[in-house]
Amino acid sequence: MSESSVETLSVALFSEMFMADQLARNRLSKALPKGMELSHFSVLNHLARLNEEKSPAQLAKAFNVTRGAMTNTLSKLEWAGHVHIRPDWDDARRKFVTISPSGRSARDAALQVITPIIGNMVTKIGTENVRNVLPVLREMRQLLSEME
Repeated sequence: MSESSVETLSVALFSEMFMADQLARNRLSKALPKGMELSHFSVLNHLARLNEEKSPAQLAKAFNVTRGAMTNTLSKLEWAGHVHIRPDWDDARRKFVTISPSGRSARDAALQVITPIIGNMVTKIGTENVRNVLPVLREMRQLLSEME
């Protein structure tokens, strides 16, 4: 494949990825329960899946955002009663975050509204096509993560 063909393919790939990301975020954000932002759902979903305490710094790293941005998200989630934030008993400068029962309920409610949207897309695209593209997307994510 020529260099210009690789460049054209690269531009097309990233254009499609960015547009799909923007459209998916917009569609899912509109479907989320009132007051819940996509960043809130993402953190709640992450904490629910892990089912263990994480520090704000660990969460910021996992989501590739600044500590300040994560602190802002966590403050909103704590205010809503969706997470518990406690001090580290060994180092008072650090904190630990866990999902609360209310946070699990909010996450579950959000999943109920967004799962059909994503499921409908998977059905239209075809489960075999989705299974085939997942390894490629994972590898791209890993390569991008390693570039940081």
